[in-house]
Amino acid sequence: MEDKRVIHIVDDEEAIRRSAGFMLKKSGFAVTPWVSGVEFLKHVKKAEQGCILLDVRMPEMDGLEVQQELSERGVSMPVVVLTGHGDVSIAVRAMKAGAVDFIEKPFEKAVLLNAIESAFERLADTEGRASRAADAAILVAGLSAREQDVLKGLAQGLPNKTIAYDLGISPRTVEVHRANLMAKLGVRSLSEALRIAFAASVAD
Repeated sequence: MEDKRVIHIVDDEEAIRRSAGFMLKKSGFAVTPWVSGVEFLKHVKKAEQGCILLDVRMPEMDGLEVQQELSERGVSMPVVVLTGHGDVSIAVRAMKAGAVDFIEKPFEKAVLLNAIESAFERLADTEGRASRAADAAILVAGLSAREQDVLKGLAQGLPNKTIAYDLGISPRTVEVHRANLMAKLGVRSLSEALRIAFAASVAD
């Protein structure tokens, strides 16, 4: 199959559209830029199937609203969310709503490409969702009760200090539990840990 994989970049910042577009084209993807979520939604019916790189902070409609609208319209393209520094709670909400991953700006090429690969795997593997949920539940069951508490806090978008306060432990202890649970889950980033948490319905 020679067709290039398509990525829709939905971001109101021209610099991001250009830099991400350049990186992705150099890596062999076909890129379609959109200046706003509203613009993308207007044409999404005719848009080529692919992956959506979606900025969370945009005028008119923010990324979460665009994501919700896509879901309501039954658009099943996988979404990778772009966030500014400190928008982790928004990113968590996006992942809870089904986003594959989130990337903080400014992002590195390797991080962007990893997230895009995960998104295309999701596109190819719709049947695998049930087995992913079962695998995730087994992984989470291997955590200690306290580690599960910390994971649940992270899945609610809470910062370490709040989790520490809620559990009556120090922020340093939360960091230790967080490092341990990530090691046990075999993940390197918060978004990977969250993917497992949501697949296992930890935050429900």
